[in-house]
Amino acid sequence: MRRAERRGFEEPQGSETRMLRRPQFALLVSSLAAASMLLYAHWVLIPQQKQEALMTQIPRGNLSDLYPRWLGTRELLLRGRDPYAADITREIQIGYYGRPLDPARLNDPKDQQAFAYPLYVAILLAPTVRLPFVAVRQIFLWLLVLLTGASVLWWLRALGWRTSLSARLTWIVLALGSFPGIQGFKLQQLTLLVAALLAASMAAISGRRFVWAGVLLALATIKPQLALLPIVWLGIWVLGNWRERKRLFWSFAVAMSGLVVGGEILLPGWIREFRAASAAYYRYTGGGRSVLDVLLTPTWGRVVAAIVVGAVFILVWKIRRADANTADFQWSLALVMATTLVVIPMFAPYNQLLLIPALMVIVRSVKILWSRDRMLRVLLAVSGVSVFWPWIAAGALAATLLVLPAPVVWKAWALPLYTSLAIPVTILATLLAARAILVAVTPEISQ
Repeated sequence: MRRAERRGFEEPQGSETRMLRRPQFALLVSSLAAASMLLYAHWVLIPQQKQEALMTQIPRGNLSDLYPRWLGTRELLLRGRDPYAADITREIQIGYYGRPLDPARLNDPKDQQAFAYPLYVAILLAPTVRLPFVAVRQIFLWLLVLLTGASVLWWLRALGWRTSLSARLTWIVLALGSFPGIQGFKLQQLTLLVAALLAASMAAISGRRFVWAGVLLALATIKPQLALLPIVWLGIWVLGNWRERKRLFWSFAVAMSGLVVGGEILLPGWIREFRAASAAYYRYTGGGRSVLDVLLTPTWGRVVAAIVVGAVFILVWKIRRADANTADFQWSLALVMATTLVVIPMFAPYNQLLLIPALMVIVRSVKILWSRDRMLRVLLAVSGVSVFWPWIAAGALAATLLVLPAPVVWKAWALPLYTSLAIPVTILATLLAARAILVAVTPEISQ
């Protein structure tokens, strides 16, 4: 008997035990990381923000990003009022901030919290308008938790990654217990709903359920800036095999038309008002800035963003004929989501939940990528440090509370956020650098 065969008989128990313990250990570590982030949010970040608000007289109301959309929807559907109007904005401020904003107060926030969403978001929120906001807030919180957990499973399905139960639970725990996840839950951010809709749409595409995929993609446009690049990419992909994929185009077009026309029935001329509200939002918040704008200055940031987007679409055009269950398509999905995070005119951490498919693509092939060349090892190391740093720093701050007074620890509240800008950039760079290797080593799903 050959040595390899003898070892297979002699050491199965220990080898199998190690194989079983590894994903269980990862689940344990991820649970501890999630707990540390939750403690950081409740013991460090929120108390520090309350203290700062008290000292500077910054108003604090319910601080729910859902509230402006919900109140505008309620007033539109129940009372026929224009949610984009100035009087509605004032009422929103009373609930969101606790009082109307006063331009004479230097410390008052610049964000007016106006209803700066497409009107058809009211269609999604319509079932909630007769409920008190306290109940709506709790229901929506748990809905976001469930959808975020489900989105992990949908991303795995879209990428064709069949993993163990422990591995799936690890991804879910890390998503729920990440700073982007916790921030999104605390704010009731609709980005988390959009992320789930995009994940469900991609999973539907992988299963060739193109009609459902198009409808879900249309619903994701309640945040147009997050859905734009995926829509353009999928439009290119549909052109790669129009005969088979045209149902995706037509279902999206019909659903999108229905949403726009439905909004027009509810409020004629809403598109003009939405454009004005969006322009006003960028004006009173100082103009939307992308990650690249912050890192490179606005001028160079826009130049580099245009180059990146152009390069990405040249790449995805070349592989537009790839089937949804191929490595080319899965790499394109990860690349487009990572590019979205780098170029959109906002850099709030909660948007980074859209990086989950990019992280999955990299993690699935990390061993092979690490062994290929030095540049990839550097990129992987920098990306890994950037991604895991928030949990490490959050755990350190939570532990420090055991030995130092809370006000002292609060001064370091920003420590877990130091790598926020680096995360999307390093992930995108890693995907681009590892393109050939990822496609070569990613197994394709049998048709």
